[in-house]
Amino acid sequence: MRSLGPEEKDMARETAEDAVRTVFQRRVGPGRALGEDADLIASAGRDMAVRFHRGGKVITFGNGGAATDAQHVAVEFLHPVIVGKRALPALSLTAEAGNDDRDANEAFADRLRLLASPQDIALGFSPDGRCANVLRAFQVARELGALTVALLGRDGGDIAGDKVVDHALIARSDDPCVIKELHVTAYHILWELVHVCIEQSGSLESEAGV
Repeated sequence: MRSLGPEEKDMARETAEDAVRTVFQRRVGPGRALGEDADLIASAGRDMAVRFHRGGKVITFGNGGAATDAQHVAVEFLHPVIVGKRALPALSLTAEAGNDDRDANEAFADRLRLLASPQDIALGFSPDGRCANVLRAFQVARELGALTVALLGRDGGDIAGDKVVDHALIARSDDPCVIKELHVTAYHILWELVHVCIEQSGSLESEAGV
């Protein structure tokens, strides 16, 4: 295999550096936009803490790659990686495909009807904001009185437009990788905020009706 000459090495290095800059640049705008939503994220975290303080649980759901994020969130609440943090009740739903579109669209909703209570949190993922079964799940969760928190992508899609969620946190990017990275950041921030609020539970008493 022929080794590269000095000029070729310089060109290769410049090409690699350009590629890295481009990759980071794709994340600058969406990352800054998420930071500008700090108040929305803080509000969602506090409302989640209130529901946990009432004895509720978080129920997570999503399709495809987003299903792994949903499972991750549930595991982190159940099994905190930071020593001393309180374990909180959580479960993740699966969307097993049915025989028709109706079954598929009701997959999460049917499970929520069985498992959710008014003091619970329904936390769903939709990278394009247009997952029909996630939207339907939020509609049912709201009917049940549960808190609804959506992690969305692109422009928020039908889910944000439907106004069916209490908190819509949107990763404003068309790049699936960037959306996933921002969702990971957002739900880790939510996890931390929930624990901060619970550790200062005196401030939650009036809101939780205790």
